[in-house]
Amino acid sequence: MGAWLPGTDKGGRWPTSRAVRPFEALSHFFSVPETTSTLIHIMAPAGAAIGDPVLTRLVQADRVSWYKKPNLRILYCLLLPTCIGIEMTSGFDSQMINTVQISNKWQNFFHNPDGALLGIISAAYNLGAICALPFVPLVNDNLGRRWAIFGGSWIMVFGSFLQAFSQNAAMYVIARWFLGFGIPFCIIAGSSLMGELAYPKERPIMTSLFNALFFVGALVAAGISFGTQKINNDWAWRIPSLLQAVPSMFQICFIFFIPESPRFLISKDRSEEAFQVLVKYHAEGNPQSEFVRAEMMQIETTIHLEMEHSKRSWWEMVSTSGMRKRVIIGSFLGLFTQWSGNTLISYYLNDLLKLMGYTDANFKGKLNIGLNSWSLVNAVIISLLVRRFPRRVMYMTCTIALLCCYVGWTISMQQFLAHHGKVAAKLTIFFIFLYSPCYNIGYNALTYTYLVELFPFHSRAKGITIFQFFGRGAGFFTTFVNPIGLKNIKWKWLVTYCCWLAFENVFVYLMFPETYGRTLEELAFLFEDQALAEEATMKVEKTIYREDIQLERRRTNSEARSPSNPNPAFPREWA
Repeated sequence: MGAWLPGTDKGGRWPTSRAVRPFEALSHFFSVPETTSTLIHIMAPAGAAIGDPVLTRLVQADRVSWYKKPNLRILYCLLLPTCIGIEMTSGFDSQMINTVQISNKWQNFFHNPDGALLGIISAAYNLGAICALPFVPLVNDNLGRRWAIFGGSWIMVFGSFLQAFSQNAAMYVIARWFLGFGIPFCIIAGSSLMGELAYPKERPIMTSLFNALFFVGALVAAGISFGTQKINNDWAWRIPSLLQAVPSMFQICFIFFIPESPRFLISKDRSEEAFQVLVKYHAEGNPQSEFVRAEMMQIETTIHLEMEHSKRSWWEMVSTSGMRKRVIIGSFLGLFTQWSGNTLISYYLNDLLKLMGYTDANFKGKLNIGLNSWSLVNAVIISLLVRRFPRRVMYMTCTIALLCCYVGWTISMQQFLAHHGKVAAKLTIFFIFLYSPCYNIGYNALTYTYLVELFPFHSRAKGITIFQFFGRGAGFFTTFVNPIGLKNIKWKWLVTYCCWLAFENVFVYLMFPETYGRTLEELAFLFEDQALAEEATMKVEKTIYREDIQLERRRTNSEARSPSNPNPAFPREWA
């Protein structure tokens, strides 16, 4: 007979009265609290098919920090310019187009654009992104994440140069269309690649930092544009336009220094390459790692199950109840990220400050830099805390806080326009600064973390594309109509955002499932048949159990041959 394993009877057999759970044996070796598992099942939607957290428990048992793992440390350093830094381009664009409006040289060159013309100049970026979306999944799913980032970055470099050397408003709009056309290739591929390469323990933080670096680009753009205002010619706005190409150049230079997504490789029958990537970065080069073998089995099994039940077309996004739920959530999340009032601050801070009586370009430039510095600080802090709180808690905190903030902002703005009091003007600026952490706690920190967890591998690129379509469409609409609304109805325009934010609270409470504390594969069948989740879980458990038995046998044989054992024919525990 062999060593007795917890969960078996005295004969070493698994009970037949319930489902086989070999992982129970591992509880003897890993002391892992059940709080995360309990929390997930409490907060999961009714009927959710979430696989047992086999791999998650192994991750929780790993107490070694990422910075003590050389290979993982190098990977994260390379992900900074290649993936995390992608959103710097979006941040740079939002603030560049915001701050150049403060420049008298820009206003004079384009003949003081306002209303519809100003709206289309700002909205062209999102219009280009919308036009690119049908092609993004094709590139992602056929050529891989890295080639999508590489191609999209070159398009944005071209757009930046075209924008910098524009000769009229039409050329400027076309240049911004090209910038927008390139960004979805990078964002969708970068967010997916980062989530699929990161070690499960750090994945939520890495994907949360993805959006946080939006404010790095915004801060740099605000600083550069403020500094170039002193130039007494058109280069006051051409230099910021030209420098918008810098983040994309970083991605072009470094993207092939990082590996391709293991999940993409497995989907293309390149399992050995995928295994080597996992071994190098998740096990520090140890091919015998129990965790990596279990992770490889989980990824392979889940992807193969997904492929078997996938139609590999856009129709699959609405062909089942589970996928329809994901599409609805992803679509509305796209709307929420752009219709929550953020575009008003990002693109039209200059117009807002004019309404409040602030006309000095120097003051507005400094305030813009301060606002972006504050946004960067609180966004990074919140991103580092995402592992501590469930997703639904953070989203509900975000939507409630945004509604309260916008109500206060609307009242203070109405009071200023009615009575022109300095206190009301300063209070409005306070609410503009308060808005930043309220928004970042949910829609900035969690957006791509949540999307990567919500959509399984076979539909992840399409799912994030749908999110981008609704987000970019909402962004195009709001950036176009915001200047019209502010010009015609002033503070009453903010009331429309208050009504929409009230709806967001209801939708998030009723529709958003909890995804906190699980690996991507454990969430793959969140809305699907429990049998699929069970099948994937069982194969992982068997892999772990087989590895554990082999280790136990090697230990037993080693002890049997030990000189301290007087009778090597029998291990000590059998005596």
